[in-house]
Amino acid sequence: MSSAYKFYQDVAQTFNAYNNCIKSGNKEWEDRHANNLEDLVKKYLPRGSGFDNGTKFNWDESKDNKLVFDTAFHHMDENGYYDGWTEHKIIITPDLMNDFNIKITGKNRNNIKEYINSCFSDFAF
Repeated sequence: MSSAYKFYQDVAQTFNAYNNCIKSGNKEWEDRHANNLEDLVKKYLPRGSGFDNGTKFNWDESKDNKLVFDTAFHHMDENGYYDGWTEHKIIITPDLMNDFNIKITGKNRNNIKEYINSCFSDFAF
């Protein structure tokens, strides 16, 4: 089991607990779970080094069997000057054979999706 898989599993469990608190009307724990989830994303998912706006959890599009994160990448030209952004959704779904799948939306400028995939699939948790 990969470290990234454990991270996504923890995010999914926290998101599920958050939703259960909404259903039961437990505002105190709803807020705690929301803050915990936001802290996990800030601590472990990409920010800086091109991900200059960081990564955000997409509360509206995420479901029990799908986690969605929003990010953008700040590209540089061959002279080292910033020359535009690409925006992306990172969609994580379970996979019985390979822990999880990653789908990356948005433009594949400069083959950035390969780099984004590596950033979201291999990190220490």
